[in-house]
Amino acid sequence: MRGSTDQFDDRARETMLDGNAAAGVLSDIFGADMTAETAQCTHCGNVAAMGTTHAWMEGPGIVLRCSICAEVVIRVVETPEARYIDARGAAYLRLPPR
Repeated sequence: MRGSTDQFDDRARETMLDGNAAAGVLSDIFGADMTAETAQCTHCGNVAAMGTTHAWMEGPGIVLRCSICAEVVIRVVETPEARYIDARGAAYLRLPPR
């Protein structure tokens, strides 16, 4: 799945949603609606709202990919013991003021 979204196979395209699908989980994690908040992709530098990422929700976790370069921005996996968040693909996440 590396590279532009044109390189996604048919199955990946069929299951791809936009980042708004992860709104509830992101809100639980960050305590705010994150869909309109921006993040910068570490890989290509794209700055965009989290709602514009490409989301896969069906796996053992959630994967949010950059809408420009298709690299992973954020992964979230929940187990009975913990929630794991990997945001290495985001140079930053903008959070609203409290």
